[in-house]
Amino acid sequence: MLRSMFAAVSGLRSHQAYMDVVGNNIANVNTTGYKGSTVLFQDLLSQTLRGAGAPQGTTTGGTNPAQVGLGVQLTGVQLNFAQGASQLTGRTTDFAIQGDGLFVVNQGGQQGYTRAGSFSLDGFGNLVTPNGGFVLGWPADVNGNINTNSAVGSLKIPVGQTIAPVATGNVKIGGNLPSDVAVGTKVNVSPTVFNTLGTAVPLRVEFTKVADTAPAVGPPAVAGSVNWQMRTYDAAGNVLAGPTALTFDLVGARTSADPTLTQAQLNAVVGTSGTWPAGGIVLGMGGATATDRLTGAAGLNTVGFLSQDGSAIGSLSSFSVGADGTIAGVFSNGRTQPLGQLAIAVFSNPNGLTKSGNSLYSSSVNSGQPQIGVPGSGGRGTLSGGTLEMSNVDLAQEFTNLIVAQRGFQANSKVITASDEILQDLVNMKR
Repeated sequence: MLRSMFAAVSGLRSHQAYMDVVGNNIANVNTTGYKGSTVLFQDLLSQTLRGAGAPQGTTTGGTNPAQVGLGVQLTGVQLNFAQGASQLTGRTTDFAIQGDGLFVVNQGGQQGYTRAGSFSLDGFGNLVTPNGGFVLGWPADVNGNINTNSAVGSLKIPVGQTIAPVATGNVKIGGNLPSDVAVGTKVNVSPTVFNTLGTAVPLRVEFTKVADTAPAVGPPAVAGSVNWQMRTYDAAGNVLAGPTALTFDLVGARTSADPTLTQAQLNAVVGTSGTWPAGGIVLGMGGATATDRLTGAAGLNTVGFLSQDGSAIGSLSSFSVGADGTIAGVFSNGRTQPLGQLAIAVFSNPNGLTKSGNSLYSSSVNSGQPQIGVPGSGGRGTLSGGTLEMSNVDLAQEFTNLIVAQRGFQANSKVITASDEILQDLVNMKR
């Protein structure tokens, strides 16, 4: 009777631990990035009442052992790293991992790992966890270059960070110059360019229709052309360049090369400080197959300034994260530049990680060493910005486990009650 009671006691203890795990899962049903746990049971040693007997030729068959089990024990609590559902938050500092891996953080000088991507910025612009841990990755240099082969460090997104101005090297002009206008007709476009100090300099490009060249008759035949002249002016009306010939063939395709404003011509702009690119500014009008090329057909006047590649100095206005963890800063001058890249760690045995509280894990002797790398590479998941991974606890399954644990506890308690009654009947036999 005592064996059955002690076995039932081990069952009570094991099912109580089962209840503890289920209760913790249910308590964390809304915890960001939480991974549920499951329990594993195994039996204890068994007492052998009779050993196994070998067959004795053709006279006696073999006999099986007779053993009585001594109870149950909790052999492990296993983590379930299945993907949790994603919740769109819209916060730029919220990140979710789609796939395997954990964020790498520095909490109090100790390196930890988490699936909870609810981060924020502290007073110095550091990307931190809700408990003040630094989120680790690879910071970008002043030019936006990221070296992912270097050691990881804390990521910083300082408000007010600036990006240097970029001098204009290329201006794009497109549309159609009408070939059927009268000689002397003028068409203007007004691009604004930037020098090395980021000073905005307005220019005016003037196209003037001149006499066309008629095709020659008889051999050798010479194709004719539609002719324009270009002049470039500064804001004060001073001529910087030109006249430059601009020609089109008789199907409206441009046959002249892209003109260039040289550095010397640009230095003549009145009232500006700063310098210009050594190669000057190319007034690009598109290649022969470009959809936005400058053409010279009849009927439409749609010529216009399309774009230029310079910019003034800019300050950080917002940022976003890409699937590969790159944090791209968006600046007030319309440019984007990488600010850093988040790191993700994967383990040979993630179930071997040790929970250290605050939704953090630490490596153990059985988890393997962290393999830290770029999201989306080496089996690591990708990132989604403005999104959080929710708990992967399945309430329906947990309530079922709750019933199973309760019934298991109740059944073991009944074994103790029944064993006690049998012992009581044994004692009463003396009377």
